Amino acid sequence: MKRALALSLVTGQFLLLAALAVIPHGTLWATNVGVIVAAISLGLVGAVLVVLGVIGLGSALTASPIPREEAQLVTTGVYGLLRSPIYAGLVTGGVALVLVGASAWHVVAWVALVGLLSMKTRWEQRMLVAKHSDYRSYGARVGRFVPGVGRFVAGE
Repeated sequence: MKRALALSLVTGQFLLLAALAVIPHGTLWATNVGVIVAAISLGLVGAVLVVLGVIGLGSALTASPIPREEAQLVTTGVYGLLRSPIYAGLVTGGVALVLVGASAWHVVAWVALVGLLSMKTRWEQRMLVAKHSDYRSYGARVGRFVPGVGRFVAGE
């Protein structure tokens, strides 16, 4: 059951990202130079977050929210600023695709992606708290997707 849920979350995340890339262009706003520059900038920020997150995890990397048995808790590098930099990068890159896509369907797909990644992160964090005794204190210091935002509070 646990592995099936993990697979469905990962599949859903990739389907939503693909949808953002292939949904037909809309007309909710003009895709002028300013929008294109903002989209490129956000796309680059998202890509950098994903790459730094992947490099930071090293052998602990898995697409599944289920942590690897042998993996150590990573709290340095980009993980010293964000607990989920890969997901933050996907969300940021998704905003870039929404800006270029300019349709209500892009917005809907992005909101669904944010919801899915938020759910995936909460489940993953419960497993990390159970596995690593210092994850709770790490979560109290470091934000989830944005530095300082989404930190654990007492009793969480």
